[in-house]
Amino acid sequence: MLDLMGDAGPAIEPLPGRLTRHHLTAGAWVDVLPGWVSGSDDIFETLLTEVPWRAERRPMYDGVVDVPRLLRWYGRDEQLPHPALTEARDRLSAHYRAELGEPFATAGMCLYRDGRDSVAWHGDTLGRSSRADTMVAIVSFGSPRNLMLRPRAGGAETLRFPQGHGDLIVMGGSCQRTWEHAIPKTARPVGPRVSVQFRPINVA
Repeated sequence: MLDLMGDAGPAIEPLPGRLTRHHLTAGAWVDVLPGWVSGSDDIFETLLTEVPWRAERRPMYDGVVDVPRLLRWYGRDEQLPHPALTEARDRLSAHYRAELGEPFATAGMCLYRDGRDSVAWHGDTLGRSSRADTMVAIVSFGSPRNLMLRPRAGGAETLRFPQGHGDLIVMGGSCQRTWEHAIPKTARPVGPRVSVQFRPINVA
C-alpha cells in the first residue's frame, strides 16, 4: 500500500458547514473542501491496481491522437471499486439534493500517470449539462495537481484550485456551460493522480 499521508484507513468528513463556496460569473459557483476523504491511501491503491483502466484515441485536427490519461466510466448500476467511494457519492447526493434535485449517479475516473498527462480546456456539456444547470463533484487521490477554471466569454483571470490527496471540488450552477476547466501538463516531477467525477444521470 502507498503511504502518502501516513494514515490508517479512509474517513469521510461531514459536508455541512465545511465547504467553501466561490461564486463565479453568470450563475456559476465552485465548492471546495480540502481533505474531505482522509486516510485515503487504501482507496488510491485500489484505484491504481484494481480499476480496469483503458487508453483511448480521439480524432484531433488532421489525425488521431492518444488521450493523455487513462479512463474508466462507471454507470449508475455498476459497483464502484471501493466502498468509500459509494459512501462519498451517497453523502454528496444527500447534501446537494435540495439544490440538485436528484442524486449523483455515475462516476467517471481519470488516471493521470505523471505530469505529461492532462485534460484540455472543456466543459462537461454532453447531455443535459449543455442546456441546464447541474453539478459535477470531483474527489482527487494521489499526487497534487492544479484544476484551472476560466470563463468561456474571456476577460477574467484564470482561477487555480490545487487538488490534493482526498480533496473535493464541486462545480455547480452554470459552471459547465459558462466556464471551462482543465488539468494542465506540468514539468514538475509528480506521481500518479486519480480523479473521480460524480455526475447526475445524462451529464457527461
